[in-house]
Amino acid sequence: MHLHPITLLLIDFQLECPCNAPPLNQIPRSSVSLSKKRMKLLSIILHMALTMAAVTTITSCSEPEQLFYEPTPVAQPVQLLALGDSYTIGQSVAEADRWPNLMAKGLQDGGSQVQRTQIIARTGWTTANLIGAIQTQKPDSNFNLVGLLIGVNNQYQGRSLAEYETQFEQLLATAVVQAQGNKSRVFVVSIPDYGYTPYGQSDQAAISAELDQFNAANLRITQAAGIQYFDITPISRQGLADPSLVATDGLHPSGKQYAAWVELMLPKIKEMVH
Repeated sequence: MHLHPITLLLIDFQLECPCNAPPLNQIPRSSVSLSKKRMKLLSIILHMALTMAAVTTITSCSEPEQLFYEPTPVAQPVQLLALGDSYTIGQSVAEADRWPNLMAKGLQDGGSQVQRTQIIARTGWTTANLIGAIQTQKPDSNFNLVGLLIGVNNQYQGRSLAEYETQFEQLLATAVVQAQGNKSRVFVVSIPDYGYTPYGQSDQAAISAELDQFNAANLRITQAAGIQYFDITPISRQGLADPSLVATDGLHPSGKQYAAWVELMLPKIKEMVH
């Protein structure tokens, strides 16, 4: 055990100065002189001890207070899966102008890391075709953002609304599975209205009325499941007033229209991924 030098001096002083000391008049003069020196030494020692105690107190009080913070959650890289038909694969537009790719770019521009974007979609697909493609391709379930847009070909081919409802509900459940079972990372996009294109304008009223029924069905199913829904149909209905919203084939949306969809969806999508 190591003792502080001041402690050793105090011990030494106590050992050499017993309490039963003789009266002062019986102590030799030389001893009295020595006792005064020791008293002076004791005074110095006590002064040093008090000074060191004061310094220690000031130092301990001046130490910065340690604060503890909850760590900030780090957002996982986005892995986007988009399920659909010609509107998702971006018929008649450049690959970069497909809405899933525009969404990925918007997320990246906003500071999110996008690890991958996968599209399972083809022109002409109905809900049944999409179900079959997913079963064939067997995508993994590691996505943390899944979008679904399907139904225009069910309407175009005259397939029943009841069939659409059953198959759409199945596809929505599959989308949740693909999103690691997290429905807060799934979203549905409404069916655009091709009645407001050069191709469909001659039968616009009938097309719009039927698509309203299909959109009412997918909205109801989506809301019942507690999943995010984006209504982009009003944007598509500006196609005749603004021809730049329609692709060169006169039927499908242009890159400009897809960009308008993403602009509508992106604020909520950013919340979903963070």
